[in-house]
Amino acid sequence: PEVAALEVNISCPNVKQGGLVFGTDPNCAASVVAACRAATKKTLIVKLSPNVTDIVEMAQACEGAGADALSVINTLTGMAIDLERRRPVLANVTGGLSGPAIKPVALRMVWQVARAVKVPVIGIGGIMSATDALEFMLAGATAIQVGTASFVNPGAAQEIAEGMASWLSERGISDVKSMIGALEG
Repeated sequence: PEVAALEVNISCPNVKQGGLVFGTDPNCAASVVAACRAATKKTLIVKLSPNVTDIVEMAQACEGAGADALSVINTLTGMAIDLERRRPVLANVTGGLSGPAIKPVALRMVWQVARAVKVPVIGIGGIMSATDALEFMLAGATAIQVGTASFVNPGAAQEIAEGMASWLSERGISDVKSMIGALEG
């Protein structure tokens, strides 16, 4: 009863089996979401992979199967190589690239998904500042998650929230909700 919502990560690229397969096929994703939906009445958030040809198709499949919200996006599949050893740095060879490097991709995908679904979109991907968070909201995110920034600065989420409030106040904007999907052009 203490848990308000569940986030189903169907997109983690650093597992050898399971997640990536579910997160790249709309039918598999819908099956997983439907099974989770059948198992709980709690808010069901589905975390989408950017490692797909059509993020909108994935989002719509998950929405149709019962997702209450979508987290967009998880990490991009990346790789690091140890030149001297001529070996991959990561034990799984590939893993998730996160942080500021993925922000442009994440913004684009949030914008695409938010325009195509009726459920809330949670923006994720390179949010390091209040400016970043507000950009995600302009793109259509109704909420944001802070990941990599928290590893660098455990107080990042609070600083971002305070920075957002300051930015809004300085411009006479009383409701952050007015920023959601307000991208012009």
